Amino acid sequence: MVETPLFFSVRAQIFRSVATLLLASGILLNAAVAQDFPPVSYPKDYFRNPLNIPISLSGNFGELRPNHFHMGLDLKTQARENLPVHAAAEGYIARVKVEPGGFGRAIYINHPNGMTTLYAHLNDFYPELEKYVREQQYKQESWSVYLEIPEGAFPVRKGQFIAYSGNTGGSEGPHLHFEIRETATDKCINPMLFGLPITDNVAPTILRLSLYDRARSIYEQAPLIVPVKRVGNRYTTTPAVISTSLEKVSFAITSFDMHTGSTNLNGIYSAVMYDNNQPVQGFRMEKIGYEDTRYLNAHIDYRTKSNGGPWLQHLSELPGYINSIYRSYSGNTGVIDLTDGRVHNIRIEVKDADGNSAVLSFGIKKTTAYKAPAKPAGRMFYPLMIDVYESEDLEFFIGEKCLYDSVHIHHIRTNSSAPGIVSASHTIGAGHIPLQEYFTVRIKPNRNLSEEEKSRVIMQRITGAKKRVANVSWQQEGWASARFRDFGLFRLVLDTVPPVIVPVGFTDANAKTYLKTARRMVFTVKDNYDQFVNFRAELDGKWLRFTNDKGRNFIYIFDEYCGPGAHELKISVEDVAGNRTEKIYRFER
Repeated sequence: MVETPLFFSVRAQIFRSVATLLLASGILLNAAVAQDFPPVSYPKDYFRNPLNIPISLSGNFGELRPNHFHMGLDLKTQARENLPVHAAAEGYIARVKVEPGGFGRAIYINHPNGMTTLYAHLNDFYPELEKYVREQQYKQESWSVYLEIPEGAFPVRKGQFIAYSGNTGGSEGPHLHFEIRETATDKCINPMLFGLPITDNVAPTILRLSLYDRARSIYEQAPLIVPVKRVGNRYTTTPAVISTSLEKVSFAITSFDMHTGSTNLNGIYSAVMYDNNQPVQGFRMEKIGYEDTRYLNAHIDYRTKSNGGPWLQHLSELPGYINSIYRSYSGNTGVIDLTDGRVHNIRIEVKDADGNSAVLSFGIKKTTAYKAPAKPAGRMFYPLMIDVYESEDLEFFIGEKCLYDSVHIHHIRTNSSAPGIVSASHTIGAGHIPLQEYFTVRIKPNRNLSEEEKSRVIMQRITGAKKRVANVSWQQEGWASARFRDFGLFRLVLDTVPPVIVPVGFTDANAKTYLKTARRMVFTVKDNYDQFVNFRAELDGKWLRFTNDKGRNFIYIFDEYCGPGAHELKISVEDVAGNRTEKIYRFER
């Protein structure tokens, strides 16, 4: 079936009607998924410390990071690189990854107990593995690789040296990122549950409480921040009983944990909320898959954080949070109904992985009449529903797994006469509304474009200070389509400017440069939209391995692939719009 705009329009009306009925009946408010957190038991003496120095954490499992949960432990390396890294247990190297961001250089080891350990942000691997990886890079003609390695190729013993620690990839300082995963599911398990030698006698700290009106979208309100004070070993609010006009409320907290001897503010393990001594809902950082790590944006108050506020962790599960870390008790959703007019005594218990706990207790009561706020601009869109918006020159499609909570999405159209802009500008939603999955944006240009111009058109998204472009696909009736994972301002741009290759240490591409004593060659690439897709280097007609850590400079360290004598180096690079630059450099070793 061809999915025409009319098809989407009819389907959208059906889904909107169904969504309204489901929300009215409460079905989308997540029925209980379990009565309690199941007990956990993991082997306590199987894995060793992967470093030869005592473990000190700069980050722990489940810690809150931009757009993702932290999925392992960040082990400090004394602010140095090149500390020896050792296999945490017997097994074999199953995978190796090399990438400009993310893990940088990483090793995955499969173990006989059904677990996999991961070691990331590494520098050089041990010599045999380093040689194998480089051979594969030359074979694939790609510095960035993800290698599946046969089981018998690289067996390791517990404690065997496997690599040097580093600062590669998305790392912002020297450290070792260490994970423990289930081999069968590839889900990450909290390493603090495996008895690693980390002393923790420090209870978590609770900094603040926030209150939400659950008759409204989470993204259409600023929470009421309630001060929290410590009294002995417990916490309470100021005032101790909160008066409100709201009828249905939920809460979020700012909380952190430390371990003995450390000043780093790390993440908490669990939090459970009680209403009049009855458990309502809670979350636990035990096991999370990478396919679910972006759901951090459903776990936190995304609007507050994106506007420069603190981390606030919800104590209620948003309806669009799938495979969540939350557990409900007796069908509760984490939303407290205050319409009975009585004081609800709320208790929030926060724990770390060693069982140290902090408790926040307070009361809340509805005391005045509720006044509904003004209806926001835009049309309501719902989680777990497919929907579409259509106008004369803009369409966008929201998938069922895009939204975490119901929210009004507003469209504002403005004309633009800026050079290179070939459509109206369309603001869709707001940057403080998070998306789990990509949504599709279709825009019609504001004039007829030639086929050559179409081949150089890209779609640009601007969200605050962040800008991104994507290649478009051209569809029937002249629509240009692209996919994005954030709301913002969207427009079509004609890009005919090729990237610029900037050599570091070269003065003229047409002159011969003498590099007899140089240790490396360095190039940077600049583009008018700060994105490019292909970089290729050939030395005397053969692919040459340039590294590109953190997406910055391209670096070649001279080795046996470049011997003495005269050489010709060809560098080519291409941007998102397909504009290509090629330059030739001649040098002598």
